[in-house]
Amino acid sequence: MIKQFDCQFIPDEKLTNDVSSLLNEYPRQAIDNLLWSDNGYFPQVEFSMAYTAHSFLLKYFVKEKYPVATHTQVNDLVYKDSCVEFFVSFDNGANYYNLEFNCLGTPYGAYGAGNPGRAELPVDVVNQIKVSTFINDVEIEGVTEWEISLDIPFSVFIYENVTSLKSTACKANFYKCGDETPEPHYLSWNNILSSRPNFHVPEFFGSIKFM
Repeated sequence: MIKQFDCQFIPDEKLTNDVSSLLNEYPRQAIDNLLWSDNGYFPQVEFSMAYTAHSFLLKYFVKEKYPVATHTQVNDLVYKDSCVEFFVSFDNGANYYNLEFNCLGTPYGAYGAGNPGRAELPVDVVNQIKVSTFINDVEIEGVTEWEISLDIPFSVFIYENVTSLKSTACKANFYKCGDETPEPHYLSWNNILSSRPNFHVPEFFGSIKFM
């Protein structure tokens, strides 16, 4: 079953500099398909999303054990850390962008038709994404809560000419992973049918409708 949700528009007059607080008021979607694991470890992950005349606004809410962040440079391999990811296609899955962020907010961006063969986005382009993070220093029963808020301008999508999303749709999936954490894990918003860990499967993207 393909998931979908309606993404709400925020006009400029309602925007604030505090994207994190703003997205707390929007409906949350669960990233709740646990993939390629039977060890019982199941982080709790949700996201909320809206869009403006010039950007995506996206926030992840994460509860997990053993958060790890060792990568600090743009386009480092952050999927090895405690990481959340946003894959989006504007041409029905033929090509797509993958934007990935560890819990420190270190970003990675690439584009292409599959994996391998992807092209990393230039550092100056990835740096256009505004990132804010919060990590709760107090563990609750061994679980750490952290949040990351993203303002992703349309100019990041350098292979498109995105000027407006109103009344359109796109294909996307949302992920949580941690390939080199003490408890490696893979979660997706829309389910993936694959025998091995692989997020680069646009045939399993869900749908976002822009209201």
